[in-house]
Amino acid sequence: MLYFAVLRERFGRDSKQVELREPATVADLLAWVRERQPAFPPLERRVQVAVNRQVVPASHGLADGDEVALMPPVSGGSGPPRRIALSTSPLSLDELVRAVEGPGQGAVSTFIGNVRRHGALPDVIRLEYEAYQPMALDVLGAIAREIELEYPGVQVAIHHRLGTLAVGEAAVIIAASAPHRAEAFAACRVAIERLKQRAPIWKKEVGADGAVWVGTGP
Repeated sequence: MLYFAVLRERFGRDSKQVELREPATVADLLAWVRERQPAFPPLERRVQVAVNRQVVPASHGLADGDEVALMPPVSGGSGPPRRIALSTSPLSLDELVRAVEGPGQGAVSTFIGNVRRHGALPDVIRLEYEAYQPMALDVLGAIAREIELEYPGVQVAIHHRLGTLAVGEAAVIIAASAPHRAEAFAACRVAIERLKQRAPIWKKEVGADGAVWVGTGP
């Protein structure tokens, strides 16, 4: 079992081997955690569970060897240049544009999400991003493919930072190309909205007087 973000901090560990009596379900596993972690019940109703990198309901059956991730609320093409990437290094808009441009693409729209001074805290000094990386890459890739099917001719690339970011640094960049501008604009907007809803990427705001995981409270 894997823990992330606020759960990892409050449990004091990032993983745990668990044995349950068969047959077992996700609900049984959550009950096991609830009994042993007093910090879990206040967060449980907002936690999603992924089994082998797929989000599942509490009724889902578990098998020997399953990888289970407990995920608090999220604030997540290969080959050079990469369409989908997570990085601890500064993001490159030029690289992302190169990933989607082409002779048939008459328009390229981009979105840059920067770290701002005021967020859930009024005095943000830095952000700390954490992700369930294998699943986040899968989700970002799925979002790009969905949009490319919905908007024929569109190509989408998404890069997201992880680790510690200062105010003003880019946390996420998205590029969408299309034969015409309307589809490029629309694809960019849809991509950031779906990323915010679905990608297992968590954001911690650190200020002068405290810190908070966005979406879960202090």
